[in-house]
Amino acid sequence: MQEKPTAARSLSRARTLWKNWELYLLILPVVVYYIIFHYVPMYGVQIAFKDFIASKGITDSPWVGFKHFERFFDSYYFERLIMNTLEIGLYELAVGFPVPILLALMINEVRNKRFKKTIQTVTYAPHFLSTVVLVGMLFIFLDPNSGMINTMIRLFGGDPVAFMTQPGWFKTIYVFSGVWQTMGWSSIIYLAALTSIDPQLHEAAKVDGASRLKRIWHINLSGIMPTIIILLIMNVGSIMAVGFEKVFLMQNELNRDSSDVIATYVYRSGILGAQYSFSAAIGLFNSIINFFLLVTVNFISKKVGQTSLW
Repeated sequence: MQEKPTAARSLSRARTLWKNWELYLLILPVVVYYIIFHYVPMYGVQIAFKDFIASKGITDSPWVGFKHFERFFDSYYFERLIMNTLEIGLYELAVGFPVPILLALMINEVRNKRFKKTIQTVTYAPHFLSTVVLVGMLFIFLDPNSGMINTMIRLFGGDPVAFMTQPGWFKTIYVFSGVWQTMGWSSIIYLAALTSIDPQLHEAAKVDGASRLKRIWHINLSGIMPTIIILLIMNVGSIMAVGFEKVFLMQNELNRDSSDVIATYVYRSGILGAQYSFSAAIGLFNSIINFFLLVTVNFISKKVGQTSLW
């Protein structure tokens, strides 16, 4: 009795696949990419629980349990790495997350199409700069002898500041340079969400005497709130995933106390020190923390606002 409905469902799914085969073919390269470069390498995660010996390979290397995790937890650098990574992640979330929303709301209110396109182009452009070029610009602009920022400080009677070598400035420079580079590109998804808001809502609000600010707050912001929540969940889930490349390029011996994060420590211990199992354990620990944050925030969002990733 249950075989017919099952067969019918299978036939229906096959027809759906055949009907939309172009869409599935379009997404196939992305699926293949994630399988090859993200899921298949997960087989190597087991070296975090082994003393990996290259000549023996992953399979024949001896198991050591949580030895490498315990070594990391007991290490001198543990507290510094966790605090720096967490502080940069939270700083980036607090500053970098709302700015694209505000930018999208402001761009959406511009009525002059030519000016609007100019603003979009100017704010999008930094996204296409490579990280190496961006960090190079930071070193040039913040140079204590000839940098533009320190030149302006001298004009106002101040003393030059060695921004790139002072630990206290590292996090601020890292976060705000990242906001400048990504705010235009990140605002695109909010602008797309704003286009789906019914214009009749604004017309009705105008009839009721609502000001522009009230319409932005109660109509535009409320209309894109589901998008904001979804992106917030994804951003919280990557708080500990502070990028390696930019931190590594900005890092030096003088600012290391403030700039040393999990990613750079994994590089030093794994690539430079050839401690593959130890660095794999650190990376796995970092990923587990991110996963826990993602699941927790998604659960809270689903309970409170009925909006979630799953």
